[in-house]
Amino acid sequence: MFALTLKRTESIEVSKAGGPDRCSTDPDALPAQTAAGELTRLLFDREDRDRVHGDWRRLVGSKTFSYRPGLTPSERTALSYDRLRLVNSVVDNAGALTYDARRLAGLHEWAGFVDGGLCTLASIHYNLFIGSLLDHDGYRRDLSSFTSMQRIGTFLCTELEHGNDVASLQTVAVFDRATGGFILNTPTTGAQKFMPNTSLIGGPKSAVVAARLLVDDEDQGIFLFLTPLSDHEGHLPGVRVRPLPHRTGTPVDHCLTAFDHVWLPREAMLEADHGRLDKDGTLTSDLGNRRKRFLRSVSRVTMGKLCMSAGTLGMARAALTIAVRYSHHRHIGGPKSGQRIPLTAHRSHHARLLHALANAYAMTFLHRSVVDRFISTDNDDEREEVERLVAVAKGWITWQARDITTECRERCGAQALFPINRISELPGNIEGGITAEGDNLVIWVKAAAEMVFGHKVDTTSAGTRPPAERELTDLNFLRDLLASVEQTWQTRARVALRQGPSGDPIGRWNETSGAGLEMVSAHARRQAADSFLTAAEQTTDPATRRLLKNLCRLFLLQHLREHTGDLLAEQQLTAQHVRGLHRTIDTVIAELAPHMMTLVDAFDLPDEFLAAVPIANDDYLAHHRENAAS
Repeated sequence: MFALTLKRTESIEVSKAGGPDRCSTDPDALPAQTAAGELTRLLFDREDRDRVHGDWRRLVGSKTFSYRPGLTPSERTALSYDRLRLVNSVVDNAGALTYDARRLAGLHEWAGFVDGGLCTLASIHYNLFIGSLLDHDGYRRDLSSFTSMQRIGTFLCTELEHGNDVASLQTVAVFDRATGGFILNTPTTGAQKFMPNTSLIGGPKSAVVAARLLVDDEDQGIFLFLTPLSDHEGHLPGVRVRPLPHRTGTPVDHCLTAFDHVWLPREAMLEADHGRLDKDGTLTSDLGNRRKRFLRSVSRVTMGKLCMSAGTLGMARAALTIAVRYSHHRHIGGPKSGQRIPLTAHRSHHARLLHALANAYAMTFLHRSVVDRFISTDNDDEREEVERLVAVAKGWITWQARDITTECRERCGAQALFPINRISELPGNIEGGITAEGDNLVIWVKAAAEMVFGHKVDTTSAGTRPPAERELTDLNFLRDLLASVEQTWQTRARVALRQGPSGDPIGRWNETSGAGLEMVSAHARRQAADSFLTAAEQTTDPATRRLLKNLCRLFLLQHLREHTGDLLAEQQLTAQHVRGLHRTIDTVIAELAPHMMTLVDAFDLPDEFLAAVPIANDDYLAHHRENAAS
């Protein structure tokens, strides 16, 4: 094992004295516990940490959230609803939570790794349901039955035939002149609402239903309608619900849901400035077309993307904490007869976890900065850019989370296949986040189409020297290289779009999309790097700053490796840089390896949660002794 000695320079030296994470003799170096505390402060919203994360962290550490073996899928779903009500018991004001983006995202970060079903239900009830009601003159409604959870809220938008093209949905709400209300109807099999949690599990439910408003057979566009689905006796007349087969990950009561000429009162329509219906059936709107009205109606999906990102982010950090702890506790045969050494002694093991750790820190800092942008933007001109950034970040974070949890599962071997060790279900739950609130590939394709000509790459930081005079340890240089990659792919996408077949829009985009998606990928990573570097500068301790910068260095180096050919061709790198890249990465890994426990301790998982995960503890073998004795 190695101990890390932090020098006053940017470099970090490695010695063979002592054990991992021991305090060095450098006066600027922090003890591991203190360093973890400083990292935790940076990762979890600094001075706002307890308000944003405190309630949720304490809650998931309680016995109610412990692993429950032997439950059927329906019992597990019911447990998720019970936990949702427990969450609600610590929420002073559900409406305020809905508008508190940091705290609402924080709920998903902590709920995701203990109960993926709860993460899904919370996002639907608080964000999509209550949020949509509040966004549409919600102050005029009595929401007490929903905020108290006497009734659970759900959101019905996606249809069997209309997912990412949901703007083409077919469910209709026909204005009924005789009563002033609406007739909600599912006209075709393909118009059935797909996958909402509309079963009787969890108690009485109401839904916000996206439907096409028809006034005298004229299509006015898609609006939302508050629709009761069930009571304590069962589903209401005209509401047809059929359970779907169980999917991967934690069970949720997904169903197909249809409406057979269900009458709704006039106040069922959710109205705001983008769409109001007079008593005589005349629609007034401050937006000029049906598509814009639809996007405004379902604008809660943007916050939903932040929630999905947060949930998978928490899952990735939990998996890493368990895997890194296990790598220190699990001992294997060493090079000498009778010697036992920890898994983490092997570069082939700890390097993969360190790459994942670098990504997890980058994901966290990116999410924090994106939430800040989302909260601070009140200018309509900037909102489109921020919504695109939210979508890009959601795609990158959820894809990275899947890779991280899969890596952690493999690094823990067969032990991680057992649900009690709390890793096996995480990749499946993350798959849901990848698809929910806009399929990752689709929202990235949309972002690419907007960014080919509508985006200027921020290519320069503080460094102005020519590449030949810069080092691979120079963070500004590495950051600028990643921006250069983004610009290279943007240039290729522009050329492809200009030179694509005329008169063939699909053909032109097919020629462009590959380069466009590479541009978006580089953009996401560059945004993450900028957030990472900003966070490192905000630490109050020089030693922690150097540790964070070295982790950021690893993040940048690993993501630049696949682009060295382009960078060499564009004369942004030299041949000497390319030849030395592997060695540079290896050196950084060696310097970071002794600090792996500090880096995961900073994720601040509750002690109660970790104590119940066998492989997260050095006495994990004790969990098997009883069976061996019997």
